[in-house]
Amino acid sequence: MSLPLTDFDERYRAINARDTRFDGQFVTAVRSTGIYCRPSCPARTPKPQNVTFYPTSAAAHEAGYRACKRCLPEAAPGSPAWNVRGDTAARAMRLIADGVIEREGVPGLAARLGYSSRHLTRLLSAELGAGPLALARAHRAHTARMLLVGTDMPISDVAFSAGFASIRQGNDTIREVFGLTPGEVRARRRSSGIEVAPGVIDLVLPYRGPLDAGGIFAWMTARALPGVEEATPTSFSRHLRMAGGPAWFEVRQDAAERLHLRARVAQLGDLAPLVATVRRIFDLDADPIAIDEALAAHPELVPLVARTPGIRVPGSADPHEMLIRAMIGQQITVVAARTALSGLAEALGERTENGLLFPTMAAIAERGAEVLRGPAARIRAITGAAAALADGSLRLTVGDDGAEQRAALLAMPGIGPWTADYVRMRVLGDPDILLPGDVALRAGAAASGLPGDPKPLIAWAERTAPWRSYLSAHLWRAAPVRPARITRTVTSKETS
Repeated sequence: MSLPLTDFDERYRAINARDTRFDGQFVTAVRSTGIYCRPSCPARTPKPQNVTFYPTSAAAHEAGYRACKRCLPEAAPGSPAWNVRGDTAARAMRLIADGVIEREGVPGLAARLGYSSRHLTRLLSAELGAGPLALARAHRAHTARMLLVGTDMPISDVAFSAGFASIRQGNDTIREVFGLTPGEVRARRRSSGIEVAPGVIDLVLPYRGPLDAGGIFAWMTARALPGVEEATPTSFSRHLRMAGGPAWFEVRQDAAERLHLRARVAQLGDLAPLVATVRRIFDLDADPIAIDEALAAHPELVPLVARTPGIRVPGSADPHEMLIRAMIGQQITVVAARTALSGLAEALGERTENGLLFPTMAAIAERGAEVLRGPAARIRAITGAAAALADGSLRLTVGDDGAEQRAALLAMPGIGPWTADYVRMRVLGDPDILLPGDVALRAGAAASGLPGDPKPLIAWAERTAPWRSYLSAHLWRAAPVRPARITRTVTSKETS
């Protein structure tokens, strides 16, 4: 099973086999050359005595190595370890990718994680081989390389888009990491052959295959809100609010099964966090081979995995929006939820030159009761949650501790276990969530020869940990008929 490797001999066997499954999970530093590579590098396998393995490229940078010009380790998909792990290091990596250090500095990152800056630096250095600034610098270098080879953006714009404070800082870091000037990195690119409108960037998003892209596009199609989102069998686009202003992106799969990201941002500094958001939405840093192998180890699941290899669990564009969508979707069909959310977006959303932004939490708190329909207690719960998010009394981010996030949500009126766990699955990308109260999921379980009742299903599903979110995705897909009305096993808080 291709889980992250910890033993030197196992990792050495992986690089000797040039196994692409481990790209992004660790890097191989070679003392005799002073470079580090991805596991699948086509160069001759170095002697064991010359090899040191590092968990991140930042750790290799800190140890004095530079990136291999042949295998370009910075172009590998992100580490799936951050999906599986929920510890401080994993949460820090998600927040760094989201641009927190650029916006709030190391003190802001440390505060979000509940540590002092000094203690967080010690913790990350011990766990990942590099402190938060070095990890952020490595992330900026990765973003810069991606933009240099994937767009025609001026090199000065690339530096600021990647999060560097100045052009000189960007140039110096790129030379240090890659042993090449920004111009030399750009000269190594290959044209995508796609014409791009002015002001729009086009990038190819790396991922580990197989990828059930059609399943994600179908999921998005069923839930797309007119004006905010648009989905087809091979694409998904939406407008969203970033720190620097309105943004737009489109993800499209081409005939070669590559995923192209087109994006437009109001400020260059929003580009790297936008790319990170898109990767979360499409679950592109998952390790599908490890997941499929683990699930297919159970005979009952073999047909499901064979039918949909590389299934993904869609993430969220915005944590706050996800909570509102989950609360409105409680105990009603996907179609009914889409209708209610479309009305909310149309009435309260912010219109831009090119589309519609999902309403702010302040707008929902203030005027949601005028638009939403249903039991008064339920509407109060939705507007109350929006008010708590707007004033900061409820925090919801991609870097939350899972248990703490769940407890905070359950403390809110109208939010029970189904909603809290569904949000954790979609916002944090927690791979180990089962929603046994969901009727569609139980119908899929029964159709697959698994227990259809919640308690036996919970007991059976324990054997698939830590991949119960992907089990849930398979069971949703296996449901023979969507119930006309989804009535979940929820608490009185969620039905009041």
